[in-house]
Amino acid sequence: MGLRNILTDKDPALHKVCRPVVNFDKRLHKLLDDMVETMVDANGVGLAAPQVGVLRRIALVEVEKGKLYELINPEIIAREGSQNELEGCLSLPGEWGITERPEKVTVRAMNRHGEIYEVSGEGLMARALCHELDHLDGILYKDNAIHMLTKEEIKEQFED
Repeated sequence: MGLRNILTDKDPALHKVCRPVVNFDKRLHKLLDDMVETMVDANGVGLAAPQVGVLRRIALVEVEKGKLYELINPEIIAREGSQNELEGCLSLPGEWGITERPEKVTVRAMNRHGEIYEVSGEGLMARALCHELDHLDGILYKDNAIHMLTKEEIKEQFED
């Protein structure tokens, strides 16, 4: 396994639509393993392949320790409700914003072996799923943020 560099929002790769995964092979498994290591090292709850410079439809989400979801060719198949919450991104270090996301989503995806499965989440899990899937379409959370926090608001939010 190996750590990968996390791109920042200045990199054009983060603004491109990713291609589907067609080969479920050792190369994919290595990428997934590297992405997990990179996400954990960065203290993230999610990471998408374009964030490490790979324009494929691959994302990871681990909101609850030990419950890692490898999402390959994912799509949201159901959404309900609404939540406006604070959101950040490993590719936007030091920036925070308020976004509107569904309160609950269901995603259909494939695992590293090409097997189809579904995962549903509410609250932070729903937000993380939507956030990572947006990356696969070249969308960053700040593109649709209701409000990006100022330096003063960030200081107030995190000074405790």
